[in-house]
Amino acid sequence: MHITQLNRECLLHLFSFLDKNSRKSLAKTCHQMLEVFQDPLLWSLLNFHSPVELKKDNFLLGPALKYLSICWHSQRVKVCNIEDWMKNTFQKDFCYRHENTVSDFLLQVCNRCPNLLSLTLSGCGHVTDDCISLLLKNCPNLETLKLENCVRITDLTLEAVTLHGRALRTLHVDFCRNVTQTGLERVREKRPSVTLSAERSANMIPDSKPGKKFMLEKASQKLDQL
Repeated sequence: MHITQLNRECLLHLFSFLDKNSRKSLAKTCHQMLEVFQDPLLWSLLNFHSPVELKKDNFLLGPALKYLSICWHSQRVKVCNIEDWMKNTFQKDFCYRHENTVSDFLLQVCNRCPNLLSLTLSGCGHVTDDCISLLLKNCPNLETLKLENCVRITDLTLEAVTLHGRALRTLHVDFCRNVTQTGLERVREKRPSVTLSAERSANMIPDSKPGKKFMLEKASQKLDQL
């Protein structure tokens, strides 16, 4: 039997075993394969392993999306996680080329994927509180939010969780160095039903410019003298 003789259900099942590139390649073979590729049922789950993948046209983004994961584990992630004021020219240029890539993609998710249930971001050093807050507002059914090594995430995201995360059941802010213990306690107080994980986050050294560090050191010295 030729593949084109299979019914729609069988073709969808076949496509489900393929990665995004293979699905796109098969979709180019004939109109029937293209229709299967464009079926929303095929795109309830999306996994990405680098910001570059977000710019490709080998996937469909729409209301059927339920589970989204963007996990960047390359050594290059370390560059993005350096405090902005400490980056040299080369590092700033590297970050500039993809700084808004993940955030722009998540804005599309906000506008086109209202039924999202789960979002995992790992190593996305340029994602901001505003972006996560907007996503929580636009995806009211979100049950799981996992943020790992997202250095720009602060207590403002935790505040957004208390305000807009009505359906949220699981929240991870692991290795997010600008999250504080105060913010975590507020989530526990306002959303006691949420399973909260913050591995190392509140115990890491937060970002602060030299001027702020100097003021903190002076304040500490004064306390020691009292």
